[in-house]
Amino acid sequence: MKHNVILVVLDGLNYEVARHAMGHLQAYVGAGRAALYKLECELPSLSRPLYECILTGVAPIDSGIVHNHVSRLSTQRSIFHYATDAGLSTAAAAYHWVSELYNRSPFSAARDRHTDDEALAIQHGHFYWSDHYPDAHLFADAESLRLKHAPNFLLVHPMNIDDAGHKHGLDTPQYRNSARSADIILADYLQGWLDVGYQVLVTADHGMNNDRSHNGLLAEEREVPLFVLGDAFSLDPKAQPKQTEICGTVCALLGVAHDKPVCQELLK
Repeated sequence: MKHNVILVVLDGLNYEVARHAMGHLQAYVGAGRAALYKLECELPSLSRPLYECILTGVAPIDSGIVHNHVSRLSTQRSIFHYATDAGLSTAAAAYHWVSELYNRSPFSAARDRHTDDEALAIQHGHFYWSDHYPDAHLFADAESLRLKHAPNFLLVHPMNIDDAGHKHGLDTPQYRNSARSADIILADYLQGWLDVGYQVLVTADHGMNNDRSHNGLLAEEREVPLFVLGDAFSLDPKAQPKQTEICGTVCALLGVAHDKPVCQELLK
């Protein structure tokens, strides 16, 4: 069966903070309508390499996107490519590095900030470049894309949690409150997405440490959440999904041909 999918990547969200601060998402888990899994992100635990990993299923050491300053188009096949090849529609409200990976590089704000082009991998997009761009605006950008284009696959990628972590560190009220704020914003949209049949995954690229950074092997840098919501998910507590399996699992939900690893235990 084919499903539409929304993938939310809450940039920089550590697993333990997600577990104790995301009250709305945890309400779904408590009601038996969602599941939360702990993922270990690939290395290095940096943003652009892990956007590539999540969206292509390829670890940074193999993709060549090995740090944040590798500014070029991806050489891998992404969810966006598999979806458009199958005749599905794609959209993203995301940081401009995502546009550089799958649409055009380098990013030109005047040309690329608002994207509508059926020939591109990400056909419809709102892209931002300031880390403090408000999460509330980003979610509204994403919802405007959903309402206007009804994409089969939508990426939603806000940055304020990561921004708070870099400014204040992991064990701070500012970081935890940024996570709480994202959960509250998500509460305005989540049930509406589910009601129209979207399968929803909420995850993060990497975590955060008390040095106000990330890149290494500390648990707080590598452990990230994966919430899954929707009637296509098994909610099996024994499932052990990997970050490299998100791409293939989303493609399986979309019902499109792909050659990526899938976490079958996540799916009914």
